[in-house]
Amino acid sequence: MGADARIEELGITLPPPGKPLGNYVPGVRVGNLLFLSGHGPEREGAPTVRGKLGRDLSLEEGYNVAREVGIKLLGSAQSLLGSLDKVKRIVKVLGMVNSAEGFGAQPQVINGFSDLMVQVFGENGRHARSAVGMAELPMGIPVEIEMILEVEPDSPAPATKSRRAGRRRGSAAKRRPKR
Repeated sequence: MGADARIEELGITLPPPGKPLGNYVPGVRVGNLLFLSGHGPEREGAPTVRGKLGRDLSLEEGYNVAREVGIKLLGSAQSLLGSLDKVKRIVKVLGMVNSAEGFGAQPQVINGFSDLMVQVFGENGRHARSAVGMAELPMGIPVEIEMILEVEPDSPAPATKSRRAGRRRGSAAKRRPKR
């Protein structure tokens, strides 16, 4: 089963990418890698939730926020690629958690995201990951996540014949002198 079908089976509706809150884009593709900018829990430029883990939000609430951010990231990936079926694997994730002093359960919070990736992509959803605590995140959001995905290569451009087709370097063919 492909990722798009799996999203539907899970009853998840992927949102379109939100408008960036600064001078950046939601994602950049370089070759077979798609780099997605940090996403947080927001709609129409406003946070859906604010607060620090370990003070304002419980571990369970943080886990659910990380899952919500994962859904937003998948929405951006689908928008940029046309289909999540083009994702070969999740490569690397950076999960940032707005943490109260003494809170050290950042990995358990970001598991909300990681568990979702495995639900959607199976073993190809397992990824390298960092889960770190931050003193503050933009607009007081509790979680921000960025990720790198390996994607199917673009279809090659159709071959075109050039005037030099068939000519090899070092061949004995006569060449015109440069003028």
